[in-house]
Amino acid sequence: MAPQREWFETDYYKVLGVDDDASAKEITKAYRKLARDLHPDKNPGDEAAEERFKQVSAAYDVLGDEEKKTEYDEVRHMGPVGGMGAAPGGGQGGFGFNVGDEGGLGDLFGNLFGRGGRGGPAPGGQGGPAGVGPRRGDDITAQLTIDFDDAVKGITTTLYLTTDAQCSTCNGSGARPGTSPTLCSNCGGRGVVDDNQGLFSFSSPCRVCQGQGVRIEDPCPTCHGAGTEKRQREVKTRIPSGVKDGQTVRLKGRGGPGRNGGPAGDLLVELKVMPHDLFGRQGNNLTVAVPVTFAEAALGGEIDVPTLDGSRVTLRLKPGTPTGSRHRVKGRGIQTTSSTGDLIVTVNVAVPTELNDEQRAALEQLAEATTVNPRASLA
Repeated sequence: MAPQREWFETDYYKVLGVDDDASAKEITKAYRKLARDLHPDKNPGDEAAEERFKQVSAAYDVLGDEEKKTEYDEVRHMGPVGGMGAAPGGGQGGFGFNVGDEGGLGDLFGNLFGRGGRGGPAPGGQGGPAGVGPRRGDDITAQLTIDFDDAVKGITTTLYLTTDAQCSTCNGSGARPGTSPTLCSNCGGRGVVDDNQGLFSFSSPCRVCQGQGVRIEDPCPTCHGAGTEKRQREVKTRIPSGVKDGQTVRLKGRGGPGRNGGPAGDLLVELKVMPHDLFGRQGNNLTVAVPVTFAEAALGGEIDVPTLDGSRVTLRLKPGTPTGSRHRVKGRGIQTTSSTGDLIVTVNVAVPTELNDEQRAALEQLAEATTVNPRASLA
């Protein structure tokens, strides 16, 4: 099969966390562990884990197939992973193949990366150099603190951010309105210049245009040629139910603006969940500690237990319930799109610190009637 462009840009061994000489068994073992930990069913609403799961699956699709793996290794040995795609228009320095006149090898790399950046026709069949292509905007990170209840039930909220946004004066071009950026004559709009060494070529960012591929002769008075400006904006978003403290929610296309018609980056919302006064959390299970009297624990009985939605449930204790024992109330935990957790009740015997005469007398009678030594096993 023909190599994919991602083969030159991604180290699949690193994605799976294995060495380059890992055996098929080691690769499969690493994949299964990562797939199990990152599976969307285990991480509902966690877009970062879902994206990582896709990367791991793509890596195993290649490394788990002996034929693909052999071809992938051969391609990687031609040069550094990720470096081959830099020269044809990325604006970064690097190492590449000169694909102009090398027959089949030229066809391979020419088809993968395009030839427009090397003086050939521009995309769409137009004449002249292609220039620097669209660039994706940067990802932006923001922090959001929410209450425990909102994390469990989900919440629609608004984030107030001050971030880079497309310049409102020049619409992101960087040039004063009425003017346009001009193609860099030094690099022909590619953003890099090459030092050809026969089959191979070494590229470095163009010093004239600073790797942009264009020059702005008359900068925009608002952004001074940057194409972006700091601006306050509001981002309304829905935080799904069941999110956890420290989890990151990815909002597609709500990050930094793209350049040259490229897509915007993503907004990564890091969540901080405030602790609850009464309830805790273990996965999708809610936890609560309920005190009981010695008589309730010894004789058994029914006790009322609070739930997060404000209602009460009845828990039946067996006679002789020990302090610290845990009891499960099905379906009263955290509900997500894929599952619903339980309510885990820990029973703690409350020991009174003050006794009236009647209570003291009752306990003394109990002590006299007790014949079992609880410390007998320590002898």
